[in-house]
Formats: sequence, C-alpha cells, structure tokens
Amino acid sequence: MIVDTNALSAIADEQPGIRDVLQRAILVAIPVIVLAEYRFGILQSTRRSHYHKWLRENLPGFRILNITEETAEHYAGLRLELKHGGTPIPSNDLWIAALCREHSLPLLSRDRHFDVVIRLRRLEW
Repeated sequence: MIVDTNALSAIADEQPGIRDVLQRAILVAIPVIVLAEYRFGILQSTRRSHYHKWLRENLPGFRILNITEETAEHYAGLRLELKHGGTPIPSNDLWIAALCREHSLPLLSRDRHFDVVIRLRRLEW
C-alpha cells in the first residue's frame, strides 16, 4: 500500500487502528511527494526534534516511490480524466494517485477526494 501524508502522520503518532491496517500490508510505500509534505510539516511542528528522530529511525522500513517518466504519463492521463469529469484534486494528490495507478497499489488516506479517482482503492484506519 501507499501512504498519504495524513496516514504517515497517523503512523508516527501511533493513532488507534493504524497498526492493524499496516500489519495486513505486504508493502508500505511512501511517495517522495508525501515525504516532502511530511518534512514540511515537521519544520512547522513544536515537536520538531521528536518527528525528525522518528523519521530518521523509521524511514528505512518504507519503500520510497520516486517520480518517473511512467508516473508522468499516469499523471497526465489522470489529470485529463478528472478535468473532463469536473472533479479535480490537488496537484500533489494527483502525483500520489498517479503512483498508485502506476504500481497498482491501494492508498491509505483519510482524504475522500481520492474516491473520485477511477482504479484507485482508498483504505482508511
């Protein structure tokens, strides 16, 4: 599964239910976009040192998904689909959705706007 930024935050904060979902996953991947958003959030946090330490210790346990030419093709097609459907989603989330399609993986997120993306299965905790 691919984790969205709110899911990564939930993992770091050990929110109830998140561990159960993670234990069922064969693979847990973080898009580089999510990593950037999370690092941005850390910079604004009053618990900055705690989250930096958590990330440093736990990041090796995740697979990081980078943007590739194939991802760009999925992004372009998806953006056009959503534009024609009148259901655009935020740009960073388009990249995340493109990675989900590219790797045929579900997305762990509480953001319901992902539900408009055809061929993307969103999981919650």
